[in-house]
Amino acid sequence: MAKRSSSGDLIKLIGMLIILGVTLIGCCGLLVESIMFSEQKVLEAERKLNQLRKPAVKSIQSEDGDIIDCIDMYKQPAFDHPALKNHSIQMAPSYDPTKEAKSAMTKFERLMKKRNYAQSSRMVTQPWKKNGSCPEGTIPVRRIRKKDLLNASSVEAYGRKKHSFSGLHESQSSTSDNNKTWDLGLQQANHSKAILFAEGYRYEGGKGDIKVWTPNVEFDDDYSTSQVCLVSGPYWDFESVESGWAVNPSVYGDRQTRFMVYWTVDASKKAGCFDLTCPGFVQTSHEIALGAAIYPISVRYGLPYEIIVYIFKDPETNNWWVQYGEKINIGYWPPELFGALSVHAQGVEWGGEVYSARVGTSPHTKTGMGSGQFPDYVSGTSGVIKRMRIQDNSATLKFPEWVETNSDEYNCYDVQYVSDYLEDPEFYYGGPGHNDMCP
Repeated sequence: MAKRSSSGDLIKLIGMLIILGVTLIGCCGLLVESIMFSEQKVLEAERKLNQLRKPAVKSIQSEDGDIIDCIDMYKQPAFDHPALKNHSIQMAPSYDPTKEAKSAMTKFERLMKKRNYAQSSRMVTQPWKKNGSCPEGTIPVRRIRKKDLLNASSVEAYGRKKHSFSGLHESQSSTSDNNKTWDLGLQQANHSKAILFAEGYRYEGGKGDIKVWTPNVEFDDDYSTSQVCLVSGPYWDFESVESGWAVNPSVYGDRQTRFMVYWTVDASKKAGCFDLTCPGFVQTSHEIALGAAIYPISVRYGLPYEIIVYIFKDPETNNWWVQYGEKINIGYWPPELFGALSVHAQGVEWGGEVYSARVGTSPHTKTGMGSGQFPDYVSGTSGVIKRMRIQDNSATLKFPEWVETNSDEYNCYDVQYVSDYLEDPEFYYGGPGHNDMCP
């Protein structure tokens, strides 16, 4: 009997020690957290997580480290936006833009597309889908981690691009430049772009096939994106909707290439964000997770991989839809979010963007754009966007009648527009950042 009692006491003791150990680990974790970050920031991060994390119907562990939560479509973060409290979800566009585009193609164009893309390009997928799928009626949401919020420069600014303009530019908004609209020729502070753009009309959509790379991103606060963008408004307070891929450690916590959408209504000062990191974008698809990694990635002299992105305005609801791969309508930004963009866009951009506190300084950041190589039409080893299209007042997708290139720092990130001897013009862009010409 004594032995049995001793054995029971030993088991109880072990159990108590385990509980004590877990408690100590938790306390140590909180202690370390409180030492590294202010109590206020920790509380802000927890509050933000409570807002963004919704109850999951199902969770999927991805091999790349992400956790994808399948969230009830009607409980997604978008509806926390004050302007969307009584919003009714539009489950699909009022018309099929892919069908319209295909019907407008000539027989020759269809044959060229089928031949060229069957031989030279490959579409990417998202690794999380290997381990499961989200049921219909839910949307896949990449789980945001507390440490990502704590590592952000501010919890409030988490998920946004860094603000583009200095106080000097903003002060001009109330003076003689008040009537000046969106201006591509003005470089944004700490941002460097290499783009092809079209402007001067009413734009209802923009489309492009974007080759996927993983450029070097030097600092955790830097980022590199390649996207299709529709933009409107004054240059100091522009509105934009964008989609493409990004390498952005400050938002995603790593240097993987990820599929993204982005929006802003005030040049990223206080409104808008990547993906679902703030309320706004209404997702309807259960197949694509915004902010999730994409794979495979193009490698130099290897097979080319791409994403096909199309942003278009629904003529009946004025919602700005994002279509992926010419078949999946992921979701949309409602017009209630915007001012000028609720009517139409003033311009369309294709190309890359780099942010770094060391853009325009010496030494310049080594964060790359595109593949990190300067434009190279011959080898195709740089960033490239093909089949660029715009949609104006008609429902027809077409190549713009007029385009122009712009590079903020041509010694760091350059552009190459190729239209001669091609049925369909191509745009090459990018660069390594810091190099002998960009000290």
